[in-house]
Formats: sequence, C-alpha cells, structure tokens
Amino acid sequence: MSSAPGGPRPPRRRDRHGRGMRGPLAPSHVPIAKSRSERFDDFVLDAVDRLKPRWGKQLSAVEFAVEEVPPISHLGDGPGLLTGEPIPFGRAEPAVGKRPAVVIIYRRPLEARARDRDQLGAMVHDAVVEQVAGLLGLSPETVDPGYDERD
Repeated sequence: MSSAPGGPRPPRRRDRHGRGMRGPLAPSHVPIAKSRSERFDDFVLDAVDRLKPRWGKQLSAVEFAVEEVPPISHLGDGPGLLTGEPIPFGRAEPAVGKRPAVVIIYRRPLEARARDRDQLGAMVHDAVVEQVAGLLGLSPETVDPGYDERD
C-alpha cells in the first residue's frame, strides 16, 4: 500500500491499531496524576500556608517561586568543589523599588538529597523557613518554633 514515488503520501494515523487515542492514566484530581514539579510546587505552597497564621502580614508582600536549579552565578567556582560551599536550596531577594520581595526554592537540589516524599516535604519546609527567616532578619527557630526539632 505505498504511494507512487513522488506522489502524495497518505496522512499518518496516530491510532494505528484501532484502540483509540491514548488518554491520561489517572483522573486529574488524584495525586498520582500530578507531575513531580507540580507536587514540589504543592510542598512549597504547603510550607508557606503553615507559616501564614503567624507571619501572614509580613508574607503578604512576598512572592514565592520555584526554579529548577540555582543560577551559575550563585554557585561560585564549580558547585561546591573548590569552595566547599554546599549547593543552595533557595534564595531570598528583598524588595527593591516596585519589585516585591521574592523567595525562590530550587527543586533539583532538594529532590536529589531527599530519600522519599516525606523527607522532601520536610526539606522544602525547612528551606522555605530558612529563606523567610533571612528575608525577615530572624532566626529560623523564631519563624518556625519546631524548626530545630526535626532531623
């Protein structure tokens, strides 16, 4: 069933075996349907929500963001190889002019260090607490009294 050389080709069919188009493996409202980056975003939002009852007024003008990895300018000469500095889990930038303060959490370094989903959630929370503490000029223990009680 080939067309003549130089003639038009028949359109390719995506449904080659007559079984229908592939769809999602799970409904969109169940946790398994979320990507790793979406689950990570949820961890960051949960950490911020846990801080809001106590620090809501101070955090109302702070934007929270997730980036895959730290920019090369934040790593120094090779990521921790020559300087002995660990790869950062996040950074905080104070408000400047009309730009609001920003807390940025790095997804890949945290995922690489976590053993499982529970530990990742705890590490994300700690990273958010540390960055908020730095932004507010406080200790992490002041921002979250349970900070020093975790592993």
